[in-house]
Amino acid sequence: MKKFKVLFLYPNVPMSTLVPINIPLLSAILKQNDIETHLFDTTYYYSYELKNFEKEKEKLLQLRPFNLVAQYKDNVVEDWQKTVNDFKPDLIAVTVVEDTIDLALKLLESTKDFGCKVIAGGVGATFNSDRLSSSGLINYICRGEGEDFILDVCNYLSMGISSFQKQYGLVDLNKLPYPDFDIFPDDRIVRLMNKSKYRMLQIEVDRGCAGGQCTYCCAPALKNLYTNQKYYRRKTNDRLIAELKFLKNKYKPNYFDFGSETFLLRPLSELQDLMKQYKKEIDIPFWCQTRPETITEDRLKALVMGGVSDMQFGIEHGNENFRVNWLRRKGNNDVIVRNMHLIEKYKIPYTINMILGFVHETRDLVWDSINICKNFNPKTINVYMATIYKGTWLHKIYTQEGYLTVNSKTDQLLDGNTGMKYLYLTKEEFKGLQRTFPLYARLDESFYPRIKIAEKFDEEGNKTFAELREVFVREFYQ
Repeated sequence: MKKFKVLFLYPNVPMSTLVPINIPLLSAILKQNDIETHLFDTTYYYSYELKNFEKEKEKLLQLRPFNLVAQYKDNVVEDWQKTVNDFKPDLIAVTVVEDTIDLALKLLESTKDFGCKVIAGGVGATFNSDRLSSSGLINYICRGEGEDFILDVCNYLSMGISSFQKQYGLVDLNKLPYPDFDIFPDDRIVRLMNKSKYRMLQIEVDRGCAGGQCTYCCAPALKNLYTNQKYYRRKTNDRLIAELKFLKNKYKPNYFDFGSETFLLRPLSELQDLMKQYKKEIDIPFWCQTRPETITEDRLKALVMGGVSDMQFGIEHGNENFRVNWLRRKGNNDVIVRNMHLIEKYKIPYTINMILGFVHETRDLVWDSINICKNFNPKTINVYMATIYKGTWLHKIYTQEGYLTVNSKTDQLLDGNTGMKYLYLTKEEFKGLQRTFPLYARLDESFYPRIKIAEKFDEEGNKTFAELREVFVREFYQ
């Protein structure tokens, strides 16, 4: 009997090389049920729809200058069509975020006459179902977690049943199979970080967000899809260590990326036990992310014992009132500064995330964000434009108040939304502050007059920014 075949389509941002966890996990589930899987990945294709996110961040001083040797391909449509024609899938499974929907639809349009059913999932599909449905290219849309749904679609289609109705709950992370990274070419797990190449795997340690109130994030809306269920879940230490051992032995990684919104939510005793086991049985450097207010000295000691190599923190904004009232983020500035100094005490390299470009934000509020960053010494500062995704509280409010239209599109965190209206600054003024933010935050005040010139996107401003960029790279990235 012919195997049922699923072709995954991953319309990724060009050169964003961290391998996602969702496709390997779904592939493992399908293979476990005797379903054949294959992948088409756009990571190394030039795309008019999407910019090279990593290189854009490098231009904005948010990444150390790098040269990842990887040749762009420019025939994405033709290669996609050939893959579909050669593999002859019974089902195409595409996973999207809002930024990648246009590319996904472009590719699906090119193979709409091939006779394949299509299922779309991911957070982009969850909150853009109307847009995907109206395309006429999607047969099934998964809203929320997709492990059980995609398997049911495959099983029903194999029996000749094209429509069904069923309610789905949250999955138990401890009962899922280990991810199937074989679906990606072996060289795809190589990622450049701090001038070094790593065989890096992302590992899901928990799912959901215990806080779940941030107004710029889809987590609250995802949580609301599952009423009366525990949205935040984490793997037990034993399960996590067993999975890491399996991945270590099979794929020979030399770096792990712990996929978690807030890694330090684990109780202290559980974290300490995990780090002891990790050091003893895994002993590979790892990256994790957490909130500033979750940091304590005991937790940092545990991470250092386990072998933490790098961390990331979302501060988001430097004005306490704005952060609480508009972003619904906890943690006062004194706590944030104190805890960043703790990170530095334990000599852990770290990155902080900041956001500017909100509708009600003024230049003074942006400067509050700059000023808080002058109190500590991160490895890098990510400065994102407020990018308002469908499903977020801010999207609802901004649309209701006329600052966003229903047709507004997002642009990869660095460029915000198309057609967004601002009250106090123009988008160009926000973009000028975005590119000079690291300069203001880390260079001496004697540079401020020149940095102010570099905010402008005219000939003098661009020339001055290029000169200051050389100073910054020499000072902080050599």
